This record gives sequence, structure tokens and C-alpha cells, in this order.
Amino acid sequence: MADAPSDILKSNAQALARWLFIVAFMVITIVAVGGITRLTESGVSITEWKPVTGTIPPITDAQWQAEFEAYQATPQYQLINGPAGMTLSAYKFIFFWEWVHRLLARTIGLVFAAPLAWFWIKGRIPQGYKPRLLALLALGAAQGAVGWWMVKSGIVNDVKVSHFRLAAHLLVALFTLGGLIWTALDLLALAKGERRAKLGGLGALALIALVLQLFYGALVAGMRAGTSAGGGWFNWDAWPLMQGNLYPAGVDWALGAGHALLSDPFLVHFIHRWWAWVVVAVLVILARALRPINRKASVVLHTVFGTQVLLGILTVWSGVTLWLAVLHQLVGALLVAATVWSAHVLGSRRF
Repeated sequence: MADAPSDILKSNAQALARWLFIVAFMVITIVAVGGITRLTESGVSITEWKPVTGTIPPITDAQWQAEFEAYQATPQYQLINGPAGMTLSAYKFIFFWEWVHRLLARTIGLVFAAPLAWFWIKGRIPQGYKPRLLALLALGAAQGAVGWWMVKSGIVNDVKVSHFRLAAHLLVALFTLGGLIWTALDLLALAKGERRAKLGGLGALALIALVLQLFYGALVAGMRAGTSAGGGWFNWDAWPLMQGNLYPAGVDWALGAGHALLSDPFLVHFIHRWWAWVVVAVLVILARALRPINRKASVVLHTVFGTQVLLGILTVWSGVTLWLAVLHQLVGALLVAATVWSAHVLGSRRF
């Protein structure tokens, strides 16, 4: 147990923690909106990155026409939406979701950077936390760069964005989310006069297993591999089987094991759905270890990963219905938050 904090230190630590939890909530929100942009194929609807002027959407008919014409130069329009007869009205729909996604990203950046500057100038940041907060700010800036790098792959190279770049974009967001929550929890501990938590073996194992699962989930989303197993409500041939087989028949090894493991939609989907049970096993062990320490954290962790598994199955059975797939991505972000919280609880123990 550390020395009892002064009232000023306690107040500062609590204020910083509340602020970081607000930013974390916003990150969870943008992860869900990102799922909508992917599922509605909205990601490449805005073909330029304008950090300031892009905040205001097109207003006049001429501005809308100019945006539409820029989109018409993309492979997605020329090979898919153009032949399908996309109208300006339909374009406005996908533009809206990408614009909301980018606007929310800008807002998160402002909500993080402005209070950080204020806390810094006022001298309200406790000793040892400035480097960590600057690292979180740098992660946010990197996320914007990775997002544009991802979008560019769909503007120039393909009808969709690179599934590798999409995975990088999602994982940077979730890593940032984890950092925000861990730092906020450390600050709450500081306000109570407790030491910072240390990431222990079981917590690290759970987070590593979860990161691999999230990576494969992002590959599934990026390759539109969610329907590769088939579909139909309560169709056992789609889940737990894949097109009627335990192991999918369509896996192509012709380009090598590396390509199959990372770019074959059947194998990527197969790995994502079965690695999930490895993650569940590790999280059950983590939740059991938590029970005598913090029963609430244990119950939350059980609830979130159970919900996530159920949503994954329902998403497959539904043929990747938009609202179910978005919920699956949203709960994935909540699972990151719950796992980080659980690892922090274990890491706070001193024997």
C-alpha cells in the first residue's frame, strides 16, 4: 500500500480517470460506427483526406456532384456500384456513414488533445503519467494515418480496402482503448493510495489470445468471409459446420501456407470460429481467478464473452445481417475493455 494521497492528488487523479473513461467510451462508439462503414461499403466513398475542411459535408448540388464524380473514379464504383446503377441518392447514403466515422474520429482527437493540454498547463497530471498520456495521443494520431492508409488501398488498388490494413486499423483502435482503460484504472488506484497494476502472466495470456482472435475477426470482415460457411437460421451446416463440413472444402493452398492462413476466406473464417473457443477457455480461467478478488469483474467478463460468442453464431446464421454484425463488433470492443479490467484487477494484487 502506498502513502495516502493528498486531496489535490486524489482530485486530479479522479478527474483524469473520468476524462479517459469518456474517451474510451467514444472509442468503443467509433469501433461500432466503423463496423457500419465496412458493412455498407462506405469506406472509400470519400476519396480525399481533409482534416479541417472535410468536417463540413457537401451542401450544394455542385459539391455533391463533384464528390460523386471523384468516387466514380474508384474501382469499387467502376466494377461494382456503377454497373449496378448507383444513383447520387444511394451515394449520399454511403457518404454519410464515412463522414460520420471521420467526424467522430476528429471529435475524439479534440476531446483527448484539448483536455490533455489543459491538465498539462494547470499542472494537474500526476508524476509519471505524462509519457503515457503522450503515447496515447501518438496512438490516436497514428490511428488517423492508418485509417487513411487503409482507405487509399480501396481507392487505388481494389474494389475494397486491404483486409490487412483494415485489421491494422481496428487493432490500433482497440490497443488504444486498452491503454485508455488501463491508465484510467491506474489513476483510480492512485487516488486510493494504491500502486499501479502490473500485467501478470494470466492477464497477458488472455490479452494475447484475444488479440489473435480480433486480428482474425478483422480479416474475416475485410475479406467478407462471414458468409463463406453458408447461412440460414439454425442451419447446423453453417454453424458449427461450414457448408456441411467440419473443415471447409474450399481452402486453397496453391499459393502457400502463408497465403492460405492470412488470405483464404474459408480458412480464415475456420480459424476465427475455432480459436474463439481457445479464447473462451483462457477467459474462463481468468474469470475464475477473479472471483475471490472482484466478483463483479468476473461476472462482467463471463457475460461479455458469452454474449460475443452468441452474437458470432447469430451473425453467421443470419448471413451477416448488418445490425447483428455491428453488435458483434461492438461487443468485441467491450470484451477488450472487460479483459483489460480483469487483467488490471489481477495485476493489482500484491502478495
